[in-house]
Amino acid sequence: MARSFNIQRHPLTLAICIASSMAVQAEETSSMAVQAEETSSGISDTIVVTTSQAEQPLLLITDPKAPRQPLPAADGADLLKNIPGFSVVRKGGSDGDPVLRGMAASRLGIILDGEQILGGCGMRMDPPTAYVFPEAYDQVTVLKGPQSVKYGPGTSAGVVHFERKDPTFDTAAISGDASLLYASADRNDQMAHILAGNPNAYLKLNATRADANNYEDGNGNEVHSAYTRWSTDATVGLTPNDNSRFELSAGRSDGEARYADRSMDGSKFDRKNIGGRWVQQLAGNDSNAISPRAIEARVYRNRIDHVMDNYSLRSNSGMTMVSNPDRDTKGALLSLTSDTNLSDLPAGELEVGLDWQSNSHRLRSATGMMGIAPDYESLTRQDDMRFTSTGLYAELSQPTGYFSSLHLGLRLNKDYARDLRSGFETSGEDDRNTLKNAFVRYEQVMRGNHRWYVGVGHSERAADYWERSKTPAATSMMMKGSASSFDLAPEATTQLDLGMLHTSGKARGSVSVFYAVHNNYILVEQLPDISSYASNARNISARSWGAEADASFKLAERWQGTSSAAWVHGQNLTDHQPLGQMPPLEVKFGLNYQTDDWEAGVLWRGVAAQNRVAVNSGTVVGQDIGQSPAFQVTSLHAAWKITPALRLSSGIDNLFDRAYAEHISRSGAAIAGYETDTRVNEPGRTLWLKGQYSF
Repeated sequence: MARSFNIQRHPLTLAICIASSMAVQAEETSSMAVQAEETSSGISDTIVVTTSQAEQPLLLITDPKAPRQPLPAADGADLLKNIPGFSVVRKGGSDGDPVLRGMAASRLGIILDGEQILGGCGMRMDPPTAYVFPEAYDQVTVLKGPQSVKYGPGTSAGVVHFERKDPTFDTAAISGDASLLYASADRNDQMAHILAGNPNAYLKLNATRADANNYEDGNGNEVHSAYTRWSTDATVGLTPNDNSRFELSAGRSDGEARYADRSMDGSKFDRKNIGGRWVQQLAGNDSNAISPRAIEARVYRNRIDHVMDNYSLRSNSGMTMVSNPDRDTKGALLSLTSDTNLSDLPAGELEVGLDWQSNSHRLRSATGMMGIAPDYESLTRQDDMRFTSTGLYAELSQPTGYFSSLHLGLRLNKDYARDLRSGFETSGEDDRNTLKNAFVRYEQVMRGNHRWYVGVGHSERAADYWERSKTPAATSMMMKGSASSFDLAPEATTQLDLGMLHTSGKARGSVSVFYAVHNNYILVEQLPDISSYASNARNISARSWGAEADASFKLAERWQGTSSAAWVHGQNLTDHQPLGQMPPLEVKFGLNYQTDDWEAGVLWRGVAAQNRVAVNSGTVVGQDIGQSPAFQVTSLHAAWKITPALRLSSGIDNLFDRAYAEHISRSGAAIAGYETDTRVNEPGRTLWLKGQYSF
């Protein structure tokens, strides 16, 4: 069992932890916009990523192609868990739900190349990050808190943007990169990326595949967790001149996954995507106060076809069940970016946009006897909910001097939802809401190596599909009463963010704190007195606050230390109890030795016990099970850059084979042939080897 990690979450102890991490970094850029061109190499300068640091106030950028420790699963959620403030809800070997500052699901926006994707499973088998294959993207940008209005309403926790960069060509050229990974539990991943083009046109191709068997936890118990996933993407671009870009993209992915936290597995995760994009650079005029610089238009469609059952990926000789939800999401965006030229101030940037999204959810399900698979494909899909959202926004980043800047934004959204289910008290009802989102943030650079900031953001969101579909009168998965949680007031969050970034000759890092007031917070709770399938969603008043810090410091010519800390506290004011699903205090320390061609390092992670719980209370992602013990994990890694284009990296995660589970992970289900744990345990000792080649 894991040994006790005695960091208590008192304010003084927290302050000491943050202070010890505050050797901190600042970027000197005054704009939050991140602009980059694709290079011919997919290999970053960092050999193995053990922590990710803030680049600008509340903004962090990381390379999804770089090897990482601990080794992420083949989806977007596990990539994010290395970032201070993020946690992941463990369900099996893949498809965990990301949680930022204790907030999850629709409070955290997931954007794929400017498009939004929504899962289909009513039990969150397929959160949006389940359809993200990280190495197929060039960079991941994380914006914490309600400090942007560009990415839709209601993203109070923040936004994660998986991005592919726009390539440019002076002459005809071809480049690419590929990687192979092998790890414990027979995990094997393959990725290939090819970019070919000339000054007038280009083609981008991506293909990924990930496969793993059941892993063993630190007790040597096998966990029902095997998965297989694959994806392909293609983009054709036309650049007839230096000012115009046209793109058409298409993608397809599928897979299957076993889950240790429930009575069903995911036997199909079929995703189809098609999108179009046009970017036009404008001439501009520096003599005008507002000078239009670029127009961008985007249209897309994402369709999810998901199947979950209790017979295809596990033994079952009794009643068989299958559920086949699908979700069709269509979206469009039109934006105008302009330079602002005000008196003697440096130029700023103003973006004005109009976006629209429509999505519909359908479902069909069936049961069978004596282990016989039901013929669900002959059934007609039934519409159960439909949503539309139309938004208008404006966001400004304006220097107020050579060392200070002001950032602000405003969004108005018209949201509509309709309950298309039959047999519920809200059947046929419409819900219309006008949502307001806004923020303002001031930043200032001091003495060239400090930047401090303070921001206030307000975010409103209507209830999502998972919250509206809770059934308080359910007696089984198939038998549901008429009670409905469809009618929920929109959730409103007002949050204060402040912090500082610092850089010096040998150290860099950041520290940030936040305080959020949640009105009509949408709480989800299990109702065990009625049935294990009954759950409810209702509005409450809540507060949450917390802090994050990260640091890296050069100890000697080839030695570097890293550290990070994250802590969050939530309170349910309506019920006078803790807010459910709050992760405990977490700290990390790393030590690396690096030369020009190779490196080695150690990473230690400690997580405190969580004693503030609200059993059966939480979010659509999960509810509190009970208190959880502290744990600590040590990992090692080494890497060799054989040539500038060829790299080999390896590592041992959970070196001492600890048995532990994350506090927010879901409870273990009773599955024939497997041990049942209070929570789904994390993998035990894991060995991995990864090779990368770029040309």
